[in-house]
Amino acid sequence: MPKRLGLLQELLPNATRFAVLVNPTNPFGAETATADARAAAAAIGRQVEVVGASSSGEIDAVFAALAYNRAEAIALTPDGLFDDRRVQLATLAARHQLPALHWKREFAEVGGLMSYGSNVADVFRQTGNYAGRILNGEKPADLPVLRATKFEFVINLQTAKVIGIEVPSSLLARADEVIE
Repeated sequence: MPKRLGLLQELLPNATRFAVLVNPTNPFGAETATADARAAAAAIGRQVEVVGASSSGEIDAVFAALAYNRAEAIALTPDGLFDDRRVQLATLAARHQLPALHWKREFAEVGGLMSYGSNVADVFRQTGNYAGRILNGEKPADLPVLRATKFEFVINLQTAKVIGIEVPSSLLARADEVIE
């Protein structure tokens, strides 16, 4: 979350109010994401509103409320519910001209403005290596806990144009992929 909010800050240096979308029914992610978002926002001197949605209807309502309350950008937390509704989320963000940062490249591919997250192919490779080590006799308890080491940053310039955002050249230079 600190990296995601930092990217939004770089995209919109004058913005002061960010929103973070969480799935409140996710017992593993909602509380941690909320705490991380609040700490990250405080570290960069921004206000953050943590909003929750656990259905398509609630997602629609959240985006309408954020537009009404003039949130300046939104970051989405990783969640299967949001992944299944990525087209809806990208469409709503564009409709409400709300710059959004997602966690998977697939969001940018369907019209999301930006995505920053772990490289899924690398995560699968690490998973395969773990499985191979276990099948070769190593005990799972003896294996180290690994964290993602490769991250992807994708920017969709078509979406930026639709919502009227000019992406700074510093962000474009760091992007792994720019969709034009």
